[in-house]
Amino acid sequence: MAELSIEKVAISGPTLASLIQCISSSSADVDGLLFGHVTQLTPSTLSDDSSSSIHDPSDQHQLIATVTSFLCPNAPLSFYDSLGRLNSPALLRFLSSSSTTNHRHFIGWFSGRRKTPLRPSLREFSVSRSLSSSQFLFPITTSSEHDGNLIKGLRPCVFLLFSTPVHDQLIHTHEYRAYQFRSETTSFESKPIDIVNIGPAFRGNYGNFSPSNSMFPMLNCEMSGLSAMNEDNSLSEMKKVVKDQKELDLCAEGFEVKDLSRLIGSEASGYTLGLENMYEKMLVKIESLARQVETSNANVLEQENQNRKLRYKVARGGLE
Repeated sequence: MAELSIEKVAISGPTLASLIQCISSSSADVDGLLFGHVTQLTPSTLSDDSSSSIHDPSDQHQLIATVTSFLCPNAPLSFYDSLGRLNSPALLRFLSSSSTTNHRHFIGWFSGRRKTPLRPSLREFSVSRSLSSSQFLFPITTSSEHDGNLIKGLRPCVFLLFSTPVHDQLIHTHEYRAYQFRSETTSFESKPIDIVNIGPAFRGNYGNFSPSNSMFPMLNCEMSGLSAMNEDNSLSEMKKVVKDQKELDLCAEGFEVKDLSRLIGSEASGYTLGLENMYEKMLVKIESLARQVETSNANVLEQENQNRKLRYKVARGGLE
């Protein structure tokens, strides 16, 4: 049976962000294990075009690898040696501590490094080849019960590579790429990455969500229970609001928001002219206020210079 090809690699936004944070917070290059599942999708063959009813049998089933979690020991060479050979006891220990289930299988691994080209190295090639020839095998979820006997399983073949730009940049960024290691050709095959955050197919990633409870402040809604002092305070605040509104009306010279509807219709030309005149008068008032502020600032600066001279004379008189 020919080796199966993965169509794309899917990962949720929070999982990808957590993975990048784990790599960026490490003091050195890191690697780890990827967990998830591979789903076989059977596309529909129904079509109005009779010519499209003939399909290639190899294109009838698409495999999508979904990364749901990861395990990062925060140290390089965690489950393999310097030559890329697997350290089976360490790998089995990591897999047993991850508590894999039927929906969370060991599907591959990742590597994170800094300021290096975004392509697999010889050591990463050797590790992926060792995984492809290992005894680890996980089943593939099918979208149809009739297709359950088509695929026996798949070995860990997904590889995610993370790196930072070779040259320094003002914005801290990470580059990443997904690969599938093909044991038949002993080579990496680049795969697109689909960042999924919503949808029925990815709803299981949010099963552990628990909302946090936030206490609302106590609001006093009993108006009848106000004391005489509170009533006086409320009355003074209302008077202040009315006074501020009158000052605003004085600046607007009688124009109100409800009168803006007159900008549409037969009265639009005359009303627009009135608004323009009001705007010009307001500009004149603002310019006058600006001149007054400028004059007062000059007077304050002159007074400060005079005070400085007086203090200087008093200080010299005291010294003499």
